[in-house]
Amino acid sequence: MSMEAQAEEQALVGRAVAGERDAIAEVVRLLQDPLYRLALRMVWRPAEAEDATQEILLRVLGNLATWRAEAKLLTWAYRIGVNYLLNLKRQTPQEAAELSFDAYRDGLADGLAEADYRGPEATLLTAEVRLNCSQAMLQCLGRDERVAFVLGDVFELTSVDAAWILDITPAAYRKRLERAKNRLGNFLTATCGVANPEAFCRCSRRVDKAVALGRVDARKLAFARHPVAPGGRTAEQAEQQMARLHDAAAVLRAHPDYAAPQAKMDAIAGLLHSGRFPLLD
Repeated sequence: MSMEAQAEEQALVGRAVAGERDAIAEVVRLLQDPLYRLALRMVWRPAEAEDATQEILLRVLGNLATWRAEAKLLTWAYRIGVNYLLNLKRQTPQEAAELSFDAYRDGLADGLAEADYRGPEATLLTAEVRLNCSQAMLQCLGRDERVAFVLGDVFELTSVDAAWILDITPAAYRKRLERAKNRLGNFLTATCGVANPEAFCRCSRRVDKAVALGRVDARKLAFARHPVAPGGRTAEQAEQQMARLHDAAAVLRAHPDYAAPQAKMDAIAGLLHSGRFPLLD
């Protein structure tokens, strides 16, 4: 970050801490989508990610006066978000079931169709299966490894920034990231036809089974039709990028640039304008 950008960020936060409503709204606008994408990768489902994002943003705003520009504002907000998400009591279904990569691979092999799905909206449903599956496979990692992978290989932060967010040394972070990458890489290479054409699973052959199991709702797609941030990648653009990269990490990275749902952001705005939020006292 340039010195000019850093000064602008500090000035913005200063105005927000002083209670200037437009500045507070701008802080929320800057942070809401990245924090939502972090939450979504950690908790899998959009509804849970929406709730988590609201809680994280309120914690960020409540502690804004403590920011001392020791890191960029978003990096600092990630630190608050990661701490919240690592300690979240609610578990994803995979966490509750302690699902392993071996068990997940067996589940993918069960009910795999012999031919590609050719029904209505085949392209869209195949994309939904891929996006849902990559979210689900992340849940096979423990939270510590999952967040290390998301910060490093999905968000592409430096090991120094990621280590600061996690409050560990860069060396410890790199070891944690390497473990996560190895586990995910081995799974994808053995299982995923997107990452390895020799592997057995194909998203287009999982559509019928995913719909039958209720993992994909053809009437309400969670990921393929999810709103994206202004100027962000669409599902189609993310998939095109993945196809060009041809590596395991690209499969996990190739999601649209999801936007935080407006209803939750409006709820935060309502709280900020209610007179009950401490930042405005």
